[in-house]
Amino acid sequence: MNIKCDYCGSMVDETSQNCPRCGAPLSGANRTASEQPKTIEELQAWYAAHNLPPEEITRFFIGKNITEPKAFGIYKTDTGDCVVYKNKANGERAIRYQGADEAYAVGELYQRLRAEIVDQKAHNPKGNGTDKSKKTKRWGCGCLTALFVLMAIIAIAGSDGIPDGYYKYNNSEYYNQNDKWYKYDAATDDWLEATEAAILSEAINSDNADQYKYSGHEGMKFEESNWYDNGSLSDDDDDWDSDDSWSSSDSWSSSSTDWDSDW
Repeated sequence: MNIKCDYCGSMVDETSQNCPRCGAPLSGANRTASEQPKTIEELQAWYAAHNLPPEEITRFFIGKNITEPKAFGIYKTDTGDCVVYKNKANGERAIRYQGADEAYAVGELYQRLRAEIVDQKAHNPKGNGTDKSKKTKRWGCGCLTALFVLMAIIAIAGSDGIPDGYYKYNNSEYYNQNDKWYKYDAATDDWLEATEAAILSEAINSDNADQYKYSGHEGMKFEESNWYDNGSLSDDDDDWDSDDSWSSSDSWSSSSTDWDSDW
């Protein structure tokens, strides 16, 4: 399988570390952040370390080729290829990726699993009578005063970071939020963490950000995605979306999963 060099646009074999034409590092070699699992075994360990329910409940099968309906999974073929798949409710299989780049394959399922965790916590809130999908900030006078002071300091001192908002780079649409990058996936009309974040941060900086600003986005707005932070989380709710770990008070129901889409 070939991938596109983000710098010169050449099509390059996915196993290459650098573009043979311009010498730039390939996003295929940097698709996963350092903290992300890069092998099937590492993803299995990540799954266990985050106390997720059994795979029969989450329907995420790591290292297994499950053929029954309603299943996400990743496995290696006899030839060494990694296959990332989704079995829809009707039993039809959609292949997300098949190729030799295990880090990329693992990254695809890892991102989908993290998105599903957020969805599950939103659709199946903890049993404390609070709907976490409709969070409200409980502001006191002290908090408001501190906020206004902080805003004034920022306004005076300025910010060296890349402004939050939509950007377009190499014909792909991105959103920068708190110096983290997210990429729009037109196939699923959804947003995912950008695995090429390091390349984006190098190419787009606070000095040239205006050149890449984009106002023509169509489809799901980033502000409607599960990644968007509108600053409305209360302190005791901060770990709800930011922490992937599962607890005994969390509830997972695969009936809330979208099993009809390709991914």
